[in-house]
Amino acid sequence: MLLAGAVLVAAALLWAARQVVAELRAARDDGSHARTLALLQLFAPALRDAQRDPRALLAWQPCARVARQLFPAECAALDRAAGAPFPFTPDEVQAAHARWTTDWLAWERSHDAEYKLKAVAIEHELAAAGPSPLLRGRLDAVEREKLDLYQRRYSEYVRIAKALQALAGPQPPR
Repeated sequence: MLLAGAVLVAAALLWAARQVVAELRAARDDGSHARTLALLQLFAPALRDAQRDPRALLAWQPCARVARQLFPAECAALDRAAGAPFPFTPDEVQAAHARWTTDWLAWERSHDAEYKLKAVAIEHELAAAGPSPLLRGRLDAVEREKLDLYQRRYSEYVRIAKALQALAGPQPPR
């Protein structure tokens, strides 16, 4: 009888232990799902922002790197669901770099056209008025302004392009 009671108590303890383990596992899974959802919600604006402006990708990427270090299992689940590294796939980084370059080229053409027009207008005034130190000074100022703005913008373009290339990592030969 004592042996039967001991077996019954052991069975009850085993059953209770399994229930506790199951509840702990469920709570852990619920916590993991909640963290995964929180990461998804956190990076939803990042995806939108990066599509609008490639520089946003550079601002969000350090946060994504930290999230990957802190929550590797949750990030792996998001990677599996997305079929690629979440939140920014290598293709998205490449596309951001391409957009940045395209935007730069469009700005460069627009900038050149704007300042050519300004220079032509002053040159027209010079031709009509004859030699004028004031008009010559305005023309020189327009040329300096054009170059200064171009250099500032080009510096930003190169800095962002290099950062995007670094995020993309080495590219396979084509």
